[in-house]
Amino acid sequence: MYSLARNLLFKLAPETAHELSIDLIGAAGRLGVSGALCKAPQSLPVNVMGIQFPNPVGLAAGLDKNGEAILGLAQMGFGFIEVGTVTPRPQPGNPKPRLFRIPEKQAIINRMGFNNHGVDYLLQRVQAANYQGVLGINIGKNIDTPVERAEEDYLICLEKVYNHASYVTVNVSSPNTPGLRSLQFGESLINLLEALRRKQEDLTAEWGKRVPLAIKIAPDMTDEEVCQVAKILRETGMDAVIASNTTLDKTEVEHLAFGNEAGGLSGAPVRHKSTHVVSVLAEELKGELPIIAVGGITEGQHAAEKIAAGASLVQIYTGFMYQGPRLIREAIDHIAQLPR
Repeated sequence: MYSLARNLLFKLAPETAHELSIDLIGAAGRLGVSGALCKAPQSLPVNVMGIQFPNPVGLAAGLDKNGEAILGLAQMGFGFIEVGTVTPRPQPGNPKPRLFRIPEKQAIINRMGFNNHGVDYLLQRVQAANYQGVLGINIGKNIDTPVERAEEDYLICLEKVYNHASYVTVNVSSPNTPGLRSLQFGESLINLLEALRRKQEDLTAEWGKRVPLAIKIAPDMTDEEVCQVAKILRETGMDAVIASNTTLDKTEVEHLAFGNEAGGLSGAPVRHKSTHVVSVLAEELKGELPIIAVGGITEGQHAAEKIAAGASLVQIYTGFMYQGPRLIREAIDHIAQLPR
């Protein structure tokens, strides 16, 4: 059934298909029928960041930026849902076209640019969904906020989403907001994370609960840079790291249609790159900080591969668009076969 739906959707422009899919999944979720259309995955509970996850396979941020299809997506079997990236104010994102399929490689290039309806709209949708599962909210900065003032945007978003999120992801690694990736390094990263940690402590006291902070990083770093980031995450008291965002390396797709489009590449071509970052992080962190792995999971065994490399959880997005809900079940099944 999914193959038929995908073939029909792939006849539409990518962004049109994306928007239609979110509308349909959202409607199915409100009607409570998404689960009836998908075979339920096996239970495989895991505790990460002090949170009990029903299974270790989640949806990565970017698919449901505005929280409009939370229930429908959750009913498909995900162990957790991450929405966003959301910014303090609504913004249209980059000019269209900005989303490109590369089906030969089960890949996508996007230069969306944090298009979203703003944090207040997202929270309206989250409250309307009343989702009782694990919900991550991914936060970023507005494109017209100077990088040197990015901290202000992250703090605004953190304060607003804190009481509505199971965990909060700080996105400093999208390649589609000018200057954003500079926040991943050195004093810029230290200053941002220290400010977020102080705000987290204040909000913990205010709400009587501690909501973990995860930092999402890029795959386009040297091993030395990854180790430096890991050290900063440990020293600033972050709760998890997500590896990784999209890559700017188009080597595997540059010979194909749309392969040279500007933007971040996701899907199968980023698999080995992201898994390598997971391995480097695991070696450096030595279990002190959990790793959430994302990037290139198009088969169940790829999810198990990332857990074996040192991740505690995995997320899927592009693979889900190509393979559908069965990828969730296959990923859980392969992870379950790993030695405990």
